[in-house]
Amino acid sequence: MGHNFGAIEELGEGYGFRKVRRALGVTAFGVNAIVMPPGYLGFHHYHEMQDELYFVHSGSARFEVEGEERILGPGGLCHVESTTPRRVSNASESEDLVLLVIGGKGGYVERDGHMVDEADVERRAAFGRSDGS
Repeated sequence: MGHNFGAIEELGEGYGFRKVRRALGVTAFGVNAIVMPPGYLGFHHYHEMQDELYFVHSGSARFEVEGEERILGPGGLCHVESTTPRRVSNASESEDLVLLVIGGKGGYVERDGHMVDEADVERRAAFGRSDGS
């Protein structure tokens, strides 16, 4: 099968890791959801080869990277290169933190998307242009 659907809530209960990659059959990159309780202090860690992209789904995350501390809310993004030490914690004392974490190595594969329906080509080209055409 070339696709799967899921929801974080379907992948487990309580706090900790939710194995998105395994549940949805992702093979091209690593991906997990992490659910942290209020005030949870994360782990100071790094990776040998895998960069990570963090997406804050809900709550507020405290990122500590290379002497910088930043708090990001829903929709916030943080990319950290593999060997750069980082700690991600729950910045809220009252709300759970839900993160989506995507990891990978090997670099960008260039733009390789193709429209299935030719009628979508111009519509796609115009999507997001400031002139609206």
